[in-house]
Amino acid sequence: MNRSHLFQLASLLLTYPDRELLDAGDELRAAAAGVDEFERFVEWLLSGTLTEVQRHYVETFDLRRRSGLYLTYYLHGDTRKRGMALLMLKQRYRAHGLRLADGELPDLLPIVLEFAATVGPGDGEAPLRQHRQGIELLRSALHDTRTPYALILDVVCAQLPQLTDEDLAALTFLAFDGPPVETVGLDEVGLGPNLAPYAEVCR
Repeated sequence: MNRSHLFQLASLLLTYPDRELLDAGDELRAAAAGVDEFERFVEWLLSGTLTEVQRHYVETFDLRRRSGLYLTYYLHGDTRKRGMALLMLKQRYRAHGLRLADGELPDLLPIVLEFAATVGPGDGEAPLRQHRQGIELLRSALHDTRTPYALILDVVCAQLPQLTDEDLAALTFLAFDGPPVETVGLDEVGLGPNLAPYAEVCR
């Protein structure tokens, strides 16, 4: 499976599971064939009821501060730096003709993965590389909770550059202290209101 297909399938599997996704079981199995982690995740996904997998998704990503899918939060918290990072991501997407749906934040990992799959190495994968530390923190948190979603992050991280000593030092700091906290200034870049859904989840 090439990198584009890996990122595209990871993007799909990290979205909120609905009936349409579960009804596409045969297609998911075919798409996952040849990648052990994907195969195992798909079998788990299809073994539960829709209610069960939806509840697990919400408990994993929406109710735990350490395992949210919004990448800029890991490095910047709710600060002005996060607002600027979100704005830069939006501008990068626009440069390639991508328009986000209303209410979508550009740092949502499934969106970042879809962008990487669509645009390809280089500019398309740049956001994944820039947020390598956040993705690793998310992967670690998912392994800590023993969720099958950790399998997807294992595949994604295997495609990204190896962590440097500087990355590892930063990860240790972030894991101990958490993201910075500051709520002033987000509206200045026109992103304040869009941050509300994540902020509410993290309370």
